[in-house]
Amino acid sequence: MPQATSLFTDVESNVVGTSAVVIYAPSGRSRKRFPEGVVEVYASEDEARAHADPSRPRRAAIASGPARSSEGLKLFYLVRWLD
Repeated sequence: MPQATSLFTDVESNVVGTSAVVIYAPSGRSRKRFPEGVVEVYASEDEARAHADPSRPRRAAIASGPARSSEGLKLFYLVRWLD
């Protein structure tokens, strides 16, 4: 999978990476950051798309994270939606 670029990706570090994910997003696509409890990481974009189910609403995306926020939560930051 090609490395996506964003403000949250440090290609020199293994601390925060960019991954294909499925995000449980009942409020739609307006949010840009998500707590780790609603994010599932997958090995590829195709695998994330296969596990997505917009009717539930589980959406495939590329996200950076997890990164610890100033509030102490682990968050994923949306890079782009895959659907």
